[in-house]
Amino acid sequence: MINNMNKTNLFIVSAPSGAGKTSLVKALVDSTQNVVVSVSHTTRDMRPGEVDGENYFFVSYENFLQMIKQDDFLEYAKVFDHFYGTSQSSVEEQLDQGLKVILEIDWQGAELVREKIHGAQSIFILPPSKAELELRLRGRGQDSEEIIARRMKDAESEMSHFEEFDYIILNDNFDQALRELTALVVGEGEFHPIGEDNLRVLTEDLLPKH
Repeated sequence: MINNMNKTNLFIVSAPSGAGKTSLVKALVDSTQNVVVSVSHTTRDMRPGEVDGENYFFVSYENFLQMIKQDDFLEYAKVFDHFYGTSQSSVEEQLDQGLKVILEIDWQGAELVREKIHGAQSIFILPPSKAELELRLRGRGQDSEEIIARRMKDAESEMSHFEEFDYIILNDNFDQALRELTALVVGEGEFHPIGEDNLRVLTEDLLPKH
């Protein structure tokens, strides 16, 4: 089990698709020493340009099921026809090297990790508005209207869990959001929480009306 000293070096970062999580985490890792992203295991096929052990650990269905049986995953999920999971032994190895480890996972994975590792710190990244989120998704230029609509619906579901996280970062200005993320993970600079009034207005726009 991950020891107490290492727990504070484990960070969960979640966000809806289009909020800029991957870009922010990549910028942080590229600009900072001793910060790494945990590489997940998956049963899906490797795509052109991907590297085993860098993008994912690509394993067979049988190997993944064996890892589940051995209780080696901090969290895992089946998405469509393929499994994705965070290996505890892989994370422990990085923490034991004195690295700060980021888990890029959804709210459900975050919930599972928090249950197993109470010292892990969790960060949720929000877009500045629903309109901006849709603009970013359309800006990718690779999804149909049907897929964009589904991603927006999935984003609302994901964002409805933001209050379960320790920290909230608003990705309105990328450089500012990166400074906030750096402050939380590396301890350099200051983290400025979103004010309660601003957060209320923001979530009224982002979350579905009931």
